[in-house]
Amino acid sequence: MASVRLEKVSKSYDKHPVIKDLSITINDGECFTFLGPSGCGKTVILRLIAGFEQPDSGKIIIGDTLVCCPDEHVFLPPEKRSIGVVFQDYAVWPHKTVYENVVYPLKMQKVQKEEADGRTMKSIAMVNLQTLEKRLPFQLSGGQQQRVALARALVSGPAIMLLDEPLSNLDANLREEMRFEMKELQKNTGVTILYVTHDQEVALAISDRVAVMDKNGNIRQIGPPDEIYEKPADSFVFKFMGVSNFIPLDYRDGKVYVRGSDSVMEYPVPKDQTDALREGSLVAGCRPQDIQLSTNETHLRGLLKRAVYLGSTIDYRIAVGETEIRVQQDIQEALAENRIYAEGDKIGLRFLDMKWFARQEVDAGEGVS
Repeated sequence: MASVRLEKVSKSYDKHPVIKDLSITINDGECFTFLGPSGCGKTVILRLIAGFEQPDSGKIIIGDTLVCCPDEHVFLPPEKRSIGVVFQDYAVWPHKTVYENVVYPLKMQKVQKEEADGRTMKSIAMVNLQTLEKRLPFQLSGGQQQRVALARALVSGPAIMLLDEPLSNLDANLREEMRFEMKELQKNTGVTILYVTHDQEVALAISDRVAVMDKNGNIRQIGPPDEIYEKPADSFVFKFMGVSNFIPLDYRDGKVYVRGSDSVMEYPVPKDQTDALREGSLVAGCRPQDIQLSTNETHLRGLLKRAVYLGSTIDYRIAVGETEIRVQQDIQEALAENRIYAEGDKIGLRFLDMKWFARQEVDAGEGVS
């Protein structure tokens, strides 16, 4: 297996910079995910590492090998980089069986038939397609076709697997199933995985570390999934990692209010945020599931504008002055505690967790009106 290192890598198209001076190291044997909105450049990074494109400047090092450096006129072609690539559209040949699809890279490498057969069947077994090796793609489900693509990428024994949105064409149940299978696959093979996606749930489920990118191709935060989710570096990361509320605050007569209302915010503001609060530049951030609803008159009060049943949860929209706050409750807990509310109810909100952001930063793109 191998690590991947990018040193000050830049790439532009028609003088439009997509990647600028990117330096990052992916450790040997880890599953590293580039997570960001469409068009942010994450797929470009994958293509540069794979050798499908060349950077304008910088170095790309796989293991101990310099595979690309324009300044030194070094460029190792994709077939020399010990990589396996899986795309979102599967790219399996419709006229070839599962076995024929998977063995194809070994035929190109002129591996002897007996060895190729053994390696092919081993790869097919790794992705749980044993007994299906004679089927054609049209006889397989979408998830099974994706497994064929994974097996074909694994059969050459790559040091690195590059996965470009490979689950985006699958339905929700298959996506969940394949997430766990890919994590298990990595554990069993020890292969280094670079994963590209805009899907936060996939990134959280499979990654050892995540790099969150913004629309301009900048990396806003790198860290383990729990750290990215629980300790976001800024309001962009907080919003991108899941449904979020941004609540602007006012400080009046020694109390903290939700801006545009007479409702007092009970959650304590950290001492290091006091100056921002007094200046009117502090915004509170919270997840919908980190708010508890009640009829308690002492809690911050709001008017329930909308209630939507989502199966395992109920999604509420509650107006507090000019601010709409989204709350999600577990349906079983709500039923057990008799906390089901209807549109038009006046209701109390108790905040269980808060993050704190500068209003200027949030207004620049994170959604406070």
